Amino acid sequence: MSLFIFSAKIFSPLSPENGGDIKTVTVRTPATVANMVCGFDVLGFAVEAPYDTMELSRKDQPGLTIIHEDSYGLSCDPTGNVAGVALLSLLEDAGLKETGLELRINKQIKPGSGVGSSAASAAGAVVAANILLQQSYQNDELVRFAMNGEKLASGVKHADNIAPCIYGGITLIRSIFPLDIVSLPAPDLYVTIVHPQIEVRTSDARSILKQHILLKDAIRQWGNIAGLVAGLMKGDHTLIGRSLEDVLIEPVRSILIPGFDTVKKKSIEAGALGGGISGSGPSIFMLSSEHLTAQRVEQEMRVIYTAMGLDHHTYVTRICSKGIRVTIQ
Repeated sequence: MSLFIFSAKIFSPLSPENGGDIKTVTVRTPATVANMVCGFDVLGFAVEAPYDTMELSRKDQPGLTIIHEDSYGLSCDPTGNVAGVALLSLLEDAGLKETGLELRINKQIKPGSGVGSSAASAAGAVVAANILLQQSYQNDELVRFAMNGEKLASGVKHADNIAPCIYGGITLIRSIFPLDIVSLPAPDLYVTIVHPQIEVRTSDARSILKQHILLKDAIRQWGNIAGLVAGLMKGDHTLIGRSLEDVLIEPVRSILIPGFDTVKKKSIEAGALGGGISGSGPSIFMLSSEHLTAQRVEQEMRVIYTAMGLDHHTYVTRICSKGIRVTIQ
């Protein structure tokens, strides 16, 4: 058995590490935070926890079998499952549609939580298949396959969760058509996430967005995105913090998340650099320079949702610079 980290450098399935004789590939796929407040559909980062575990093996009978070992009641029909749709697109492209495969999925990233549950499934499936089937697809090609899973989940092909899951760290999606992904430096920051136990469907969260915006708002948003990228490049935590402002999406989507404004206000008062809605919500994330600050932010989040009588889960984690972890047998 061998363990390696799947990141921006592609792993060769025929390397001496495994001799080319692979029976099973197990992947640990990280949760991701999309948008990073002002970067709607263009920025995202991976976190160290939570994560899903998936196991892909060969089987004698042709076709893809999906087995869910979690309790979320997701479809096991490959054409109705985000991991299945992504994997089928890779198999078709590789001319391997009749290959017999079994995919076991144990999800710890709750569907509808806003931290890249569907992306983790889709990305993990294609990364595992690329290794098990001894293909040589590059990262951007794997992102393209995995985006089919995102389309099934939300109706739109977007990569701001998929890309950081596969590449690791922070990614900028400069373009979808053609796909152009840029890896950005991942500063040493702590991430506090609260997931109030409600579900916000990505498709619903997209449907309420404005189709037309004011030029002055667009200009302010562009400045924030540029400032955030510059802050990441320079490792300037203060610049990162003041750039974490969204004047377009957050004011609309935040109405779907109970307690959002209070959580954000109290988190910043506790010392967080800033933060906002993770993906389409309902999870909320905050970035902090110090672990102790991230823990104080977590406590504030717990106090708010406990007072509201709303069940919630919290995580204090870090940006995951390496992405998907893979074990081969």
